[in-house]
Amino acid sequence: MVFTHDERQETRTDRRVAESDEIVLETAGRAGLITLNRPKALNALTHAMVNAMAEALAAWADDPAVERVVIRGAGERAFCAGGDIRAVYEMGRAGNPHRHDFFRDEYTLNTAIKRYPKPYVAIVDGITMGGGVGVSAHGSHIVAGEKLMFSMPETGIGFFPDVGASALLPTMPGRTGLYAALSAARLDLADCVWAGLVTHPAPSDALAEALDRALNAANLDASLGEIVAKPAASRLAADQARIDRAFAGSDVGEILRNLDTAPEPDAEWATALAKTIRQKSPTSLEIAFHELKRAAGRSFEDCMRMEFRILSRVLDGHDFYEGVRALIIDKDNRPRWDPPSLEQIDITEIEAHFASPAGGDLVLPDPPSAPAAGASR
Repeated sequence: MVFTHDERQETRTDRRVAESDEIVLETAGRAGLITLNRPKALNALTHAMVNAMAEALAAWADDPAVERVVIRGAGERAFCAGGDIRAVYEMGRAGNPHRHDFFRDEYTLNTAIKRYPKPYVAIVDGITMGGGVGVSAHGSHIVAGEKLMFSMPETGIGFFPDVGASALLPTMPGRTGLYAALSAARLDLADCVWAGLVTHPAPSDALAEALDRALNAANLDASLGEIVAKPAASRLAADQARIDRAFAGSDVGEILRNLDTAPEPDAEWATALAKTIRQKSPTSLEIAFHELKRAAGRSFEDCMRMEFRILSRVLDGHDFYEGVRALIIDKDNRPRWDPPSLEQIDITEIEAHFASPAGGDLVLPDPPSAPAAGASR
């Protein structure tokens, strides 16, 4: 999305709350407006951005002049490609005792968005992955353009689906959420609408109008409803039946065996998918499988606490640092996972990721006493 000077003027900006090279926080019309402002870095979230957003949300929640919050990303390529993983990598490699702090604050922010007592409108287009999902998909309104590319790619870098993915992905139809977690599938707008991950699909060239309506409309739901456009048919929907058959396995190994033995006409699709999954970290695959299994019936807050437990163990492990090295630092795309295969996984090591960490569980603030109607999904 590109927002020109003229389009910014249409939002009738009233007051700049805070601004840095990374993020702009301002009041505009009826809203508090957040602009993720790192387009060259695909608007990846830094720790400072997370903290600035949290402070702004807290202030706007108590400000009667702010009826809603709107978040957008600067530039044409991405809403937000995730968190600043390189910074976490460097802290972990240095043994920095504060390496958990970014995630503690990010998960607290994700929870604040989920609980927010006013409408929270995310205007997304282009790349929306990882941490970008965490600051958009838990809001009350997700307005998405036709260039949307949604993914939780963490198993490919030795990590796991976090930022509330353990609560979000199981809401997808059938076993498509597990498929998305294990394969790091890239979903388009039609897929996300079908899966319930987007509330308001729109043409990309209508997003400037969507922004203006989100900031200024007296009746938010009615106004945004006027720009909704029906997307094309979902490929994910067409694949659901065979995804459900393959991903019915009791563990990752059985899922891969299901794919390896899939009959025609699914054999070619299944073979390619199995190859993709086998390129991921075996440890991350097992963690993700058990994470989504354990998430069933849990509250959002319990899911976030579970994710922090996993995170605390992952940052003390091997595969995350090796995955970031191979895909982001050295870019040789040859991660050396430890262990290198699912067959060598010690299930007790996987289960240890779900135990309370030495530093204690994630402590979340008490929820608001009276959320406004329509402010949560």
